Amino acid sequence: MIATSLSLSSFTAGIDQFVATKSDDSQKISAQDIALQAEREENAAKIDAYFAGGNMPLEGYGMKMVTEAEAHGLDWRLIPAIAVRESTGGIHACKKATFSAFGWGSCRISFKSYDDAIESLAEHLGGDNPRTARYYDNKSIEQILRTYNPPSVVPRYAEQVIAVMNKIEEVKI
Repeated sequence: MIATSLSLSSFTAGIDQFVATKSDDSQKISAQDIALQAEREENAAKIDAYFAGGNMPLEGYGMKMVTEAEAHGLDWRLIPAIAVRESTGGIHACKKATFSAFGWGSCRISFKSYDDAIESLAEHLGGDNPRTARYYDNKSIEQILRTYNPPSVVPRYAEQVIAVMNKIEEVKI
């Protein structure tokens, strides 16, 4: 279990900001919208707290990981767990490629930023990139991971990433 100094007021600040952006007369905000945003905030806080506990460079990218996972139909814990398994959350990011903390392309693909890397990874793993959709579309987490890093390359890769996913979910905020 990893604790964080995230206060209740800072946690709810994101929800308040979300509500404020939706509060003009032309848009109605539903209780479902508020609950979904609260869930996003909580999940992002868990990711950031997990990264903070290990002093990992990807701390602060939790919300980006959550929203990209949601946009591409992925489990919110998958992208951060891959980052932890591949580079210890960016600590050991690929040296040959820029902003490559996820092992995508075996460290031969550079990105403009971590945001760009997260967007690209989510698009591919979600099956939304035409070049790789045949490998990832409509797959379970385990199937995605066995394609991402086959057992013939890293025998227990899927199990290792899933174990990190479970640790991230258990973080108390």
